[in-house]
Amino acid sequence: MITGAHAIVFSPQAEAARAFIADVLGFPSVDAGGGWLIFALPPAELAVHPGEPRHELYLMCDDLDATVAELRAKGAEIAAEVSEERWGRLTAINVPGGGEIGLYEPRHPSPV
Repeated sequence: MITGAHAIVFSPQAEAARAFIADVLGFPSVDAGGGWLIFALPPAELAVHPGEPRHELYLMCDDLDATVAELRAKGAEIAAEVSEERWGRLTAINVPGGGEIGLYEPRHPSPV
């Protein structure tokens, strides 16, 4: 169902941040088009802390329609209609007490 996660780093110095991720951290990447690098990440953990809901996390899947149907069948609440974006198909799921998490089917190549 869920095949990965896509995290976003926002920076006013995006080129420098990309260079740091590639050259200093050594994360492999693919060009998603026009020099827009998508980096592979190492295994990750997810923790839930008390506080006001705030996050920007995208879970990735191969088939958004099937994944949405499976999530709904398990009682998940879909927070948004599926939208067609240049980079993929997007929706969001509600996290009880924690806002929304994006869910999308990417169109760009995967670095892993």
